[in-house]
Amino acid sequence: MTVARILVVDDEPDVEALVTQKFRRQVRKGELEFVFAHDGQHALEVLQADPDIIMVLSDINMPRMDGLTLLEQLNEQHQDLKTVIVSAYGDMGNIRTAMNRGAFDFVTKPIEFDDLETTIHKTIDHLELLKNLHRQKAEAEKARATLSRYFSPNIVKALADQPDFLNGGAERRLATFLFTDLAEFTPLVESTAPDQVVELLNEYLDQVTRIIFEHDGTVMKIIGDALHAIFGAPLDHAEPAARAVACALAIDAFAQEFQAKKNAQGIPLGVTRIGVNSGAAIIGSFGGDNFFDYTAYGDAVNVAARLEGANKLLGTRICVSQTVVDQMPAFEGRPAGMLMLKGKSEALKAYEPLPTEEFGSPATASYLQAYSRLEAGDKSARQAFAALVGQYDNDPLANFHLGRVLSGIVNTEIDMNPG
Repeated sequence: MTVARILVVDDEPDVEALVTQKFRRQVRKGELEFVFAHDGQHALEVLQADPDIIMVLSDINMPRMDGLTLLEQLNEQHQDLKTVIVSAYGDMGNIRTAMNRGAFDFVTKPIEFDDLETTIHKTIDHLELLKNLHRQKAEAEKARATLSRYFSPNIVKALADQPDFLNGGAERRLATFLFTDLAEFTPLVESTAPDQVVELLNEYLDQVTRIIFEHDGTVMKIIGDALHAIFGAPLDHAEPAARAVACALAIDAFAQEFQAKKNAQGIPLGVTRIGVNSGAAIIGSFGGDNFFDYTAYGDAVNVAARLEGANKLLGTRICVSQTVVDQMPAFEGRPAGMLMLKGKSEALKAYEPLPTEEFGSPATASYLQAYSRLEAGDKSARQAFAALVGQYDNDPLANFHLGRVLSGIVNTEIDMNPG
């Protein structure tokens, strides 16, 4: 048991002897220790030199600094202490002032030592309760911080707000799904030292997950260099599709800069490809008593993954579906084509979202004109895309469509699984 160290502040010369005599048994047993000061100023000096004091028992009327002024100083300098005020019986004015200034309790003069002993133990019990609460809070915050390193903050928040969150099973709900993949990463792993791969991947994933969290996304999985994220679950957020697209553009901006930096260092890092799709899926916690996986299952999830893969053929870095665009009245981007995905009977219209400055550029306006001709089956799309590529030869998507029209394909339907 930890000894409770108490500071008694009183200018009467016999107080020290009375307190020492009254509590001699507790002092011998190591339960209580008493330190004495003669006025408020002396008490502050003692507290400065003795950080183990947990409680102050103070008279009010004292020279140099009275007990009420001492209370003010304790509130500023020693907020963890609890103070019990000793006041003359019937002096309710000073007692009210003391309680308003933060006194924990009071006893009246002449002191009834049995009452004082009860008050001291009540104060110590309260301090112990506060200590336990602070410890539990610190442990909870530590556990939450640890969880946040493994799970999305959205899941951690859901766990904190609803402790039975993970026992809730699953539900079918609308959400937006985002998939990323780092091109040519496997060959890079095979040709690079393990410690360099670990450093590279940690730096990359740290930034990508940070961006996802900043846009209120939840990371469902990290598989090697690939990330799967969800927007709109487990917590509801306004405009999940818009958040996902903004997140994709932010990841793209980071990934391009990161790739350029690593390439300059002689590391052949590839581009990051991103797919985004909205739709209904079964979302929840899957697993048993010993392990859980918060994830989603359904066609909407699979389509997001396939849109990520479609970037490789189209030459784009981000590819989003019509269902995403339908939720964004202010969507800024350009159509990429009507994609016939594996297992689908109908083509899905895909888009490439663009930063605002690029969306408003003459190059985008020219592309939209050329694409509209292609969409209409107008053979003049060939000249339009040729002119576009001639002026902006660094546009992979325009080059892709030019290649198709030059081979005689004058439409926007793209078979993603030829043969």
